[in-house]
Amino acid sequence: MSRYSTLSGRVEEKQTTSRASPDPADAIGSIDAHLLSVDEVYTRYASDPTVGLELAAVRCKERDGKNIISPPPTVYWKKTFDYIFGGFNFLMWISFILTILCYEPLGPPVPFTLGVAVLLILVIIFSAAFYALVDWNASRIMKSIKSLIAHEAAVIRDGSQQIIKTPDIVVGDVTVLNAGDRVPADMRVVQASSDLRFDRSLLTGESEMVPGAVDATSDNALETRNLALASTFVVQGTCHGVVFATGDRTVMGRLVKMSGETKFKLTTIQRELWFFTKIVSYIALFFFCLSILLYGVWLRTSYPGYDTLSSAIVNSIACLTAFVPQGLPICVALSLTVVARRMAKRQVLVKNLGIIETLGCMSVLCSDKTGTLTAGRMMVENIAFLDDVFGVEEINERVMKVSNPEVFSAFKALHQIARLCNGAKFDATTNDLPVQDRMIKGDPTDTALLRFSEALSIPVLGVDASTLQQGYVKTFEIPFNSRNKWMLSVVSKVNTAEKNVELTWMFVKGAPEVLFPSCGSVLQSDGTVVPLTSRARQTFATLQEDWSSRGQRVLVLKPIEEIKTGLLPNDMEDLMYTEICDLTLVSLIGICDPPRLDVLPSVTIIRQAGVRVFMVTGDFKLTALAIARQVGIITQHVVDTIQDVRAAASENVLPKDYYLIKPSEDDLIRSLVLTGEDIASLTSSDWNVVVGVYMEIVFARTTPEQKMRIVEEIKARGDNTVAVTGDGVNDAPALKAADIGVAMGSGSDVAKEAAALILLKNDFASIPVAMEMGRLVFDNLKKVTLYVMPAGSYTQFMAILANVLLGMQVPMSSYQQVAYSVTNDIVMSISLMYQQPEWDLMQRKPRNARTDRLTDWRFFFHIYFFYGLMLWPCAMGMWFLYMNQQGLGFSKVILTFNQWEDGWQGYTIAQLNQFVNVGQCIYFVTMAIGQCGTLLAVSNRRVSILDSNPLWGPRRNLVVLVGIIGTILICVVNLYGAAFQQVFGATPIPAMFWGLPFTFALGILLMDETRKAIVRNYPKSFIAWLAW
Repeated sequence: MSRYSTLSGRVEEKQTTSRASPDPADAIGSIDAHLLSVDEVYTRYASDPTVGLELAAVRCKERDGKNIISPPPTVYWKKTFDYIFGGFNFLMWISFILTILCYEPLGPPVPFTLGVAVLLILVIIFSAAFYALVDWNASRIMKSIKSLIAHEAAVIRDGSQQIIKTPDIVVGDVTVLNAGDRVPADMRVVQASSDLRFDRSLLTGESEMVPGAVDATSDNALETRNLALASTFVVQGTCHGVVFATGDRTVMGRLVKMSGETKFKLTTIQRELWFFTKIVSYIALFFFCLSILLYGVWLRTSYPGYDTLSSAIVNSIACLTAFVPQGLPICVALSLTVVARRMAKRQVLVKNLGIIETLGCMSVLCSDKTGTLTAGRMMVENIAFLDDVFGVEEINERVMKVSNPEVFSAFKALHQIARLCNGAKFDATTNDLPVQDRMIKGDPTDTALLRFSEALSIPVLGVDASTLQQGYVKTFEIPFNSRNKWMLSVVSKVNTAEKNVELTWMFVKGAPEVLFPSCGSVLQSDGTVVPLTSRARQTFATLQEDWSSRGQRVLVLKPIEEIKTGLLPNDMEDLMYTEICDLTLVSLIGICDPPRLDVLPSVTIIRQAGVRVFMVTGDFKLTALAIARQVGIITQHVVDTIQDVRAAASENVLPKDYYLIKPSEDDLIRSLVLTGEDIASLTSSDWNVVVGVYMEIVFARTTPEQKMRIVEEIKARGDNTVAVTGDGVNDAPALKAADIGVAMGSGSDVAKEAAALILLKNDFASIPVAMEMGRLVFDNLKKVTLYVMPAGSYTQFMAILANVLLGMQVPMSSYQQVAYSVTNDIVMSISLMYQQPEWDLMQRKPRNARTDRLTDWRFFFHIYFFYGLMLWPCAMGMWFLYMNQQGLGFSKVILTFNQWEDGWQGYTIAQLNQFVNVGQCIYFVTMAIGQCGTLLAVSNRRVSILDSNPLWGPRRNLVVLVGIIGTILICVVNLYGAAFQQVFGATPIPAMFWGLPFTFALGILLMDETRKAIVRNYPKSFIAWLAW
């Protein structure tokens, strides 16, 4: 122990020096662990290949801190800048600066102008604070979900393999890595399988797999192949490594420190909003400049005294505020919190909340089978020898019943292969638990075989797992991968008394159709070997089809003996590939992996939403088809094959434009099954048929590259938005290529890194929920935009237009326009973000992300020729009605320009100004209350408010009622508040002008109810064609 302590102290001293290094790049350049020999590595880091670290050494090294890479430091000044100037706030800043200039020095310092400036700065402060609060709240919720992900690693400590949390890894730990694992810390590879491959794309950006090795291949630590660097992934093979750096001292930790924050990528909804913001801002600035230009070129010279420069600028500022839907960015920010809370409740980790809206656009879902559609908890169900078939539960019973158990001696060979040709391992800390409850590190198939072989005990035949492991040692291995579809192990039988190798065997297990051609003989249940005749092959093929048609995965186990040993790993691998011939087939094993209970109803909901669900799996065709039928992916009795695709490709003339290649709503549902071999031979015309004709597809026996190609071919046609679900290493390329990658929480680290969405509880039912959330967010944002625009960009702007072009007093003051945009609009539009989904939301076709924009011509038609065309004439009519009551008819109000002065129509200027103040307040109240009708109208796209009202029922939304009451209270405060009366000239209005606007609101609602009734009853009518 003294030697370990001394070495540990030396390592700690070296790390402390490294930690103090001012330049992370120098620290990376000083790495030399790859240049050491394997023995030197164990010596330097006080470790041992079989014992690993002892507990005392671990406790000592834990003082270096947790194995956690600190996140990039937040650049708070950038965030603050974005909060203050982002969205529409920059227009508010322009308005504020111009208003201050109008107060001093451009014009006389009147309280009204200063009041407008104060209001504008308060709006900016409120918006910035709200954005910051919502951003913080959403981030807090998502961080709490991320904390639920258990990052674990397998290490050797005190002579046994243990599963520990990744942050608890220390320097010197001997870590065991398998395919699919994320490398938890920087480590020197000391033992590796011949097919070891790493994915370093997260570190280097290169997508090509990097081979792993035990010996150094370069002096550069970033180029050599014998280092496994933190945050990279093992995509193939297995290895052992000794940790030499943890946390911020790893290469990734130092690069994060050097690079700072990651780049931000816009999602579809963010692109839509950015596009809309630009359009609205350009229009607002255009009309502001036009208003100033009209004053300078026309009004100032033709009607001197009608307006001063300062009052013209203040009135023109209303163009900026009128066109800005200030409530929209706030509603978008609020929607993130709503989404975050709902996703957190279902334990769904969303790496970017905006991706939820993209999931609402999904038109094709490509799902892996094992661990995604199925439970991923495989169990061995059947065993078949050439002359007998056994159910797992009856093995011991049948062996005990016979007088001579040797007639079943083949179980000994079966047990050897299932236990020794296996990449899974038990967690040593759970060895005292029953076999079915122990934790296992490995893929589901190996896990099933490991549990089976551990539980199988036939003493009369010498079948016992504990004695088997003591008598054999594994000398070479080629792990299973999705390309070979088999696993190979070379094991040597050891004479425990004399401690020498007696015999070396090669064991192979894998897919029957891959290994059958390599078989020349077969084992019978009594252990005798006979030739594998064509009749025997047909027996096994029939059995495989039978088991596969019931959804069972089928494996074949084979041994061969007398293998050369002592070769280099690469030479050994070459030898193994040449030796896979003339094998002896031991048995078939049927493994059952039942579908998840939530998959069938979820697939039904997803398909009702117009989304095609395809299965993409590496499993056997018949097994995949059986599971696809059980979960509702395949519903047709007749399933087409590659021959049907090619026949259709030669006959059908599909559209030349790729975005038009999609099934028609009138087409019959057709099903298709393709294998990896079929996919490799598909031409572009074939793909047009596959994507453009079939609603139900199973892709079987696919490689990772083929899975990625499937995704890319589907994305290239029919304007498809493709989501991919998966949990394995072989799913990672497809998860990256998809528009939305969805990984299971129990899946591999590679899959979870590649995905945008992680279902922590493996809850497939969360996918349709997330889809609905995405559609609902977009639906509600359309409603918000449709609500704010008729009043904001239309009714308010008409007031300015009437003032500039028709020479009448402005019907709505600039203060009222700003106040309405940032109070009334926001209070009522927020209520729309809490709208529940409409009954047909998940029965509509998916939104086309390319063509179905947040706003389109139908949208603006409803704004300017329907809702807006009812609202602004009502508000303007109330203005003229009040003026008429004061003896100022229509002709005495318009085209007055500079005649509106003392003595006009016998009134003093004070009386005329009082008339204008009351008229402006009437216009303000009419617009605010009239918008209540618009709010209720747009809250449902197609459904009548009688069937879906905000007060009761499944779509109850009491926030709408709160919003309506809130907007009326804002009007009351603005009209009757003493400070508002003194500064902004607000004044009470006659009672009738409080009552009439409610009839206008009801009229708008009734008109929209009539429109919806026509749309529902006459879906092919002109009105339905115009519907938003």
